[in-house]
Amino acid sequence: MKKQKQLSNTSKNMENMTTELKSNTDIALPAIETMIMIIRGVQVMLDRDLAKLYGVETKVLNQAVRRNLDRFPPHFRFQLTKEEVDKVVTNCDHLLSIKYLPVLPYGFTEQGVAMLSTVLHSKTAVSVSIQIMDAFVAMRRFISNNVQLAQRIENLEYCHSILFDRQNRNEDRIEELFQRFENEILYPQQGIFYNGQVFDAYTFASDLIKSAKKRIILIDNYIDESVLLMLSKRQDGVSALIVTRKISNTLKLDLARHQQQYPPINVQENQSYHDRFLIIDDTVYHIGASLKDLGKKLFAFSKMEMPVEKLGIAD
Repeated sequence: MKKQKQLSNTSKNMENMTTELKSNTDIALPAIETMIMIIRGVQVMLDRDLAKLYGVETKVLNQAVRRNLDRFPPHFRFQLTKEEVDKVVTNCDHLLSIKYLPVLPYGFTEQGVAMLSTVLHSKTAVSVSIQIMDAFVAMRRFISNNVQLAQRIENLEYCHSILFDRQNRNEDRIEELFQRFENEILYPQQGIFYNGQVFDAYTFASDLIKSAKKRIILIDNYIDESVLLMLSKRQDGVSALIVTRKISNTLKLDLARHQQQYPPINVQENQSYHDRFLIIDDTVYHIGASLKDLGKKLFAFSKMEMPVEKLGIAD
């Protein structure tokens, strides 16, 4: 109840800040919201719409991104397919011209939009980025109905409060802020996925795996080829260990085929574990379902404040 009141107060503060922003700029939030579209199940804005808002040419925006590709992983920015462009053109009259472009446009997720203000050398980059994030928040209020989305909204509101509290908004501080925002999304504290949220749960686990910098340890007694494929999405140089009750002949065969194409995964037998755990570097997650069954039934996850060594794993 206390948290709901805090969120309510924060929302009122955001509305006041949005009114102030509108009075100081020619860009209206409703106009920005019409540029936000759903592609591949996530909210995105196209490069040419963002370039118009930031006051730069589309090629200048994309050049700035290419010079900083390490800041824009696939879940921050991706190139649309021809089929996706056709659907966008059908639903958005102002984007009719992209149908005839020689190069397919890029879509930026909310994280990608947040990161743009740190690479664009535009005087309006910071204020425009804040307005765009306000628009993302407003759009999500209509569709957010689970813990994960509510948590992201809260993180966005926290970012806004920091931005307006700080007087000196230089590039280094803004980059630090958005890095913190990114980490909060990648490392949520806890949440629930409901029956049928198969893609959302899969994306959640995949994002955790992709975020690992040095190691991944999965404790799960039910492993199949889909789990091996999920672990193949990890970054280069990140080790992977699976601890399971029994290595079946089918798993041995799947593992042998996997090792021929992807970096090796170490598998150990251990009958000491009943629950499922996913360890990303030094962060331990308790997962209420096996990775191969995520989203098929309601399950919860939580980040545990404990050292990895307490699980008794010989890494």
